[in-house]
Amino acid sequence: MTALNLDGHSGAVITVDLCEVCQAFWFDAYESLQLSPGSTLKLFTRIGELATATKPTISPALKCPRCQSRLLSTHDRQRDTPFEYWRCDQHHGRFITSFNFLREKSFIKTLSASELEELRRNVQTVNCSNCGGPVDVTRGSACPHCGSPLSMVDMKQAQTLVAQLREAAAPQPIDPALPLNLARARREVEESFAAMERNDNWWRDASSSGLVEAGFAALARLLKS
Repeated sequence: MTALNLDGHSGAVITVDLCEVCQAFWFDAYESLQLSPGSTLKLFTRIGELATATKPTISPALKCPRCQSRLLSTHDRQRDTPFEYWRCDQHHGRFITSFNFLREKSFIKTLSASELEELRRNVQTVNCSNCGGPVDVTRGSACPHCGSPLSMVDMKQAQTLVAQLREAAAPQPIDPALPLNLARARREVEESFAAMERNDNWWRDASSSGLVEAGFAALARLLKS
């Protein structure tokens, strides 16, 4: 795994372990809660940079990198969204795929009827963002291999988070023009999202990689701009 050294709160340095091949993270206990806003943006950017690469199937026999005990598959729910991760029974941390990490953070939503119809007008087949299997969108709205419904990144949720994190990560001098600057930053984020949604890059990535991957590849392009 690749160690990502990121800024935490109060000057701390947080090391998050990333498996780039599997597109998955190892979080030591409470690490994800200690990340600074700027580091959270960096983490989402890295997810987007890897999003369109081919993912292998995750082995069910995973071991804790700290104590080597077998990790336990755990199913949880964030509001109405189910997600899965593998946890150490000795409380050393957890292993979670980028797809499930995004589901946990309420960044992924099931396609609405209108979004599904728009998808069918533009592509015929997409890869399931959960298992990677091909899904013929003309025949249904769920993966025939794992049963996961076709889902995509919730761009409104992403837009809100990016605006909030950019504001929180920016230096905060005492400046009477600060409210105007923050309003301008929010407007620029909104305009960027409006320009990037459903463009040629998005449809190409959706067809070759998957809907969630396409959304986060687009988000990475925005965060790097």
